[in-house]
Amino acid sequence: MSAEAYLWFKSLHIIGVVVWFSGLFYLVRLFIYHEESKTLSEELTKAFDKQYSIMERRLANIITTPGMVLTISMAACLVIINREFLSELWLQIKILLVFFLLIYHIYCYKIMNDLQKGVSEISAKKLRLLNELPTVLLFIIVLLVIFKNNFPTSAATWSVVGLVVFMLLSIQFYAKIRKKNETNLKDES
Repeated sequence: MSAEAYLWFKSLHIIGVVVWFSGLFYLVRLFIYHEESKTLSEELTKAFDKQYSIMERRLANIITTPGMVLTISMAACLVIINREFLSELWLQIKILLVFFLLIYHIYCYKIMNDLQKGVSEISAKKLRLLNELPTVLLFIIVLLVIFKNNFPTSAATWSVVGLVVFMLLSIQFYAKIRKKNETNLKDES
C-alpha cells in the first residue's frame, strides 16, 4: 500500500471522528431539550416533540452514524495496512474505548426511540451527565493516540485532567443555576 493511501485513510479517519463526535455531542443535547419540553403546555409539548424527533432522527441517520461508519472503516483500513499496530497496548486500549463509544452510540438510539414513543424514563439531569461521557472518552483517546505507549503521568498531566473535571463540573453547576433561575422566573410570573 502506498504512503499516499495511508495518508488518505488517516485523513478520512480523523474527519470521521470529528463528524461522529460532533453528532454525538449535539444529539444528546437535543435529547435534553426534548425531555425538558415535556414541562411545557400540552400544545407546545406536541409541537416540540414532533420537531425534536425529526431533528434527532436526521442528525443520527445523516451525520452521526455515517461519521461512525467512516471512522471505523478507515480505522480498519489503517490497521490492515499496519497490522503490527495491533500488538501495541495504546491501540488495544483505544479499541476498547471505541467499543464503549459504540455502545454509547447504540444507547443514544434507544433514548431517541424512547423519546419519540413518549416512554423515556431518563431525566434531563441524567442526560446532561450522559452528554459528558464522549468528552471524557475523546480526551483519553486523543492522549493515547498522541502519546502512544508513553502515556503521561506527570503533575502537568494530572493538572490537565483536573482542569477537564473542573470544566465538566462547571457545566453541571451552570445547569443547576439556570434551572433555578428559570424556576424563580416562573414563580414570579
